[in-house]
Amino acid sequence: MSTIKTSGVQKPVYAILIAISAAHLLNDLLQAVIPAIYPKLEAKYDLTFAQVGMITLCYQLAASIFQPVVGAYTDKNPKPYSQIFGMLFTMAGIALLAYAPNYEMILVSVILVGIGSSIFHPESSRVAFMASNGRRSFAQSVFQIGGNTGTALAPLLIAWIVLPNGQLYILWFVGFAIMAQIVLAYIAKWYKNRLKIASRSTKKVIQVPDLSAFKINSAIGILLVLIFSKYFYVASITSYFQFYTMDKFGLNEVQAQVYLFYFLISVAVGTLLGGIFGDRFGRKYVIWFSVLGAAPFTLALPYVDLHLTGILIVIIGLIISSAFPSILVYAQELLPKKLGMVSGLFYGFAFGMGGVGSAVLGILIDEYKIEYVYHLCSYLPLIGIIAYFLPNMKKIKYKDAE
Repeated sequence: MSTIKTSGVQKPVYAILIAISAAHLLNDLLQAVIPAIYPKLEAKYDLTFAQVGMITLCYQLAASIFQPVVGAYTDKNPKPYSQIFGMLFTMAGIALLAYAPNYEMILVSVILVGIGSSIFHPESSRVAFMASNGRRSFAQSVFQIGGNTGTALAPLLIAWIVLPNGQLYILWFVGFAIMAQIVLAYIAKWYKNRLKIASRSTKKVIQVPDLSAFKINSAIGILLVLIFSKYFYVASITSYFQFYTMDKFGLNEVQAQVYLFYFLISVAVGTLLGGIFGDRFGRKYVIWFSVLGAAPFTLALPYVDLHLTGILIVIIGLIISSAFPSILVYAQELLPKKLGMVSGLFYGFAFGMGGVGSAVLGILIDEYKIEYVYHLCSYLPLIGIIAYFLPNMKKIKYKDAE
């Protein structure tokens, strides 16, 4: 047995990390058009909150169900150009959303966007892993910060382009999909060359953690519960925070989008910090702090005024977002022979929990008041205490895979 080597000679491939982060920005910007346009769709089609939640559920299920399948397939059959193919689905979904004449066609359009997302994420996460050269949490955080920045920009662009002009102006976002195709073509060329080099070189021995199958599966289960806690809460913000601030504080649509932007941009910054701290201090401690540490602020949020709401939502975004790069890399280290499947599973589960959360919360908002949902969801981060039971990956030994 040998301990894993934590020091790498090579530096990360920064050009590819920046490119995949930019592609993630564009991909997630297009996805985030969906929740950002909810106030316009709710008013135009007289939707209930349950119907709004169903839109998110359809999108998130389409984005989640296929991801582990795509990841498992590309573990054995890498597809450098698959992300370009996925972006075609996203482009078609955005174009259809701009022209959708009714609620049913809105559901079809978001399903197309979800399928595009399910194809994009597993291989993109693998590219970030390959370009990391050992700095895995850092690479995943750079990848994630692109997606989170795109998600943060969507409400501002919707407020600027679509809300003053109408649903048809969503068509402008097809231009971002075309930009993404150009970036993805550059990444695919690098990825293809990397595969050629790997096929000619001696295969590296993959080291796996010297843990029993029960302990590995238990750790994966704990991580999935933490994903549930994190993304169920995040769904309450991304899907309904505009309505919450409009209802409680009397903001208009544009003002409400700005407060959502505060949360989303803090998520982007928190993701980068979480990746850096995960490499430095250990992923378990970042995971524990990120989920459980947000609890005091989520518990206080329903009771404060507009000014403190803006402050608390930034703090919550910073803390709660720092976990995902560490969670994903931690899972990849538990199952290093199944990088695509693990990436697809965790991205897919995150999207799925976001969709289920949005649908359930929409029903609760229709049944009760919207403030009730934020009182209820404020307790979710307390689930983070179970991170205590995760093994410390820096202290366990590794063995060569059979």
